[in-house]
Amino acid sequence: MQFLTSVILAAFIGYVGAWYFGAIEGNFALLLFLATVVSGAYWLAERFFFLPRRRRAAAALEASMAARREELTRQGIKKVDGTDVADVEQARGRILMQPWWLDWTAGLFPVIAIVFLLRSFLFEPFKIPSGSMIPTLLVGDLILVNKFTYGIRLPVINTKVTEGTPPQRGDVMVFRYPPQPNVDYIKRVVGVPGDEVAYINKRLTVNGKPVPTSPAGEFFEEDSMRYFKQFDEQLGERRHRFITDDDRPAYVSGASNFQYRDMCSYTVEGVTCKVPPGHYFMMGDNRDNSLDSRYWGFVPDANIVGKAFFVWMNFSNLKRIGGFN
Repeated sequence: MQFLTSVILAAFIGYVGAWYFGAIEGNFALLLFLATVVSGAYWLAERFFFLPRRRRAAAALEASMAARREELTRQGIKKVDGTDVADVEQARGRILMQPWWLDWTAGLFPVIAIVFLLRSFLFEPFKIPSGSMIPTLLVGDLILVNKFTYGIRLPVINTKVTEGTPPQRGDVMVFRYPPQPNVDYIKRVVGVPGDEVAYINKRLTVNGKPVPTSPAGEFFEEDSMRYFKQFDEQLGERRHRFITDDDRPAYVSGASNFQYRDMCSYTVEGVTCKVPPGHYFMMGDNRDNSLDSRYWGFVPDANIVGKAFFVWMNFSNLKRIGGFN
């Protein structure tokens, strides 16, 4: 078992190392699932086989030493070869001690299992890597994503087992990037199934109705050391802010040949799309600096990860902690 455990741990370390250095595209959900299964198997083996065997060995030692003391007492001998109660207890402790290969597997199972359950069915942490959601979310924000609002999904295979509440316009949603599903993206839901979404001359329209918008001063973006126009927007029941860049043109350049592209029309003024059933149209709040549905298409329901709702840490700015719209 020691050799087998060494091989398993080496395989896990090798996988993580290859992922870290970019040799492979890792899948954390799969890694955590396998870690839970393997450590759980060791935990069951420890609970029902290895621990009872060690306890039987310890009991046998105690019985043997008790019989020996009884025989020595019968012969009138109080102590032989320095053996006493303390020595027996030390020997018993060594027998009951969990070996390293169980300590690093079965011993970690409760922690791994709790993390797996929390991450898979309740809340998952993410880090904002880019500025596409400025001013709502900044680079470096550590956020929590609700995994059950849109329906509980089985980990790894992502199969929905409960319906939950469908995504609403204005929700900030984490999803698997359709062109590369192993990568997670975060954007705002702009269009739900059946909507006609138009972004023409930097003005958002849903089902023929302009989304209510009002100026909200300027936003200073620290990384670029620039000011951008900022607006308040009422999208569904959500009121949030977005920014635009006057130096960027309105037309969409470099849109890919995505699925249902025929449901979108592009002009020099922007783009208009009809959202197909079971899909969502996503946009970043940094409207002129966001790679979103305008460029790579619609997000299918199967790609949904969860609803972002809380910044739990930003090490550069602790004032960022809190909820957001």
